[in-house]
Amino acid sequence: MDISKSSVLVTGGASGLGAATVRALVAAGAFVTIFDFDKDKSISLAQELGSRVTPCVGDVSSENDVSDAFLRTESIAPLRLVVNCAGVGYAARTLSRDGLPHNLDDFERVIKVNLIGTFNVLRLGAKTISRVEPADDGERGVIITTASVAAYEGQIGQVAYSASKGGIVAMTLPAARDLSPLGIRVVGIAPGIMDTPLLGQLPPEVKIGLGAVVPFPRRLGLTSEYASLVLEIARNRYLNGEVIRLDGALRMAPK
Repeated sequence: MDISKSSVLVTGGASGLGAATVRALVAAGAFVTIFDFDKDKSISLAQELGSRVTPCVGDVSSENDVSDAFLRTESIAPLRLVVNCAGVGYAARTLSRDGLPHNLDDFERVIKVNLIGTFNVLRLGAKTISRVEPADDGERGVIITTASVAAYEGQIGQVAYSASKGGIVAMTLPAARDLSPLGIRVVGIAPGIMDTPLLGQLPPEVKIGLGAVVPFPRRLGLTSEYASLVLEIARNRYLNGEVIRLDGALRMAPK
């Protein structure tokens, strides 16, 4: 799929994996809408990258916010790609060392943002993409979701996060099957330990230690490598209904 001169919406596009993806998409000639809750970072990145980028502030779990963002996006150019990068992290054991059960509100918050938010963007993005003219082979567009290796090997304290990312993995194939008659592909990416701004706050020796557990390359993943995979998924029409691990062959230990 040629994304040049097409519109793309990237959730969580103001930082980390999302910001790297926005940069790569602009370089590929796309018009990009950054959908993020951080207004200042969204505006700053849009100003840096120029007129092809539109900042849009909102909550991925809000139907109104996401619908408005897609209306703005498709008014610029036909929407053919949606990339879900928005998400939150959280760590707590099912039962603490003091015998306290996992806070239910915190569990619900992680599920709401990571899983429900992803599905909300997926369903409304599919509605918008379904309105564009198909290519010669019938393809209209692709929706990319972001899971995590924690969906498969969740560590101690990741029960909420792993549940949210596991849900994203589980819905990839049925969503792809649902949308195949419309020529819309659905593909997931499951990153490993990525060098995002969150990890950037750690001391260099800690980051080196984290990278050392990766079989090869023995380092943290780069946000540019995630963005490169997004572009390849968009280009390769036979990628569909799959979740691709981007982890250097890492398999997470219990802790």
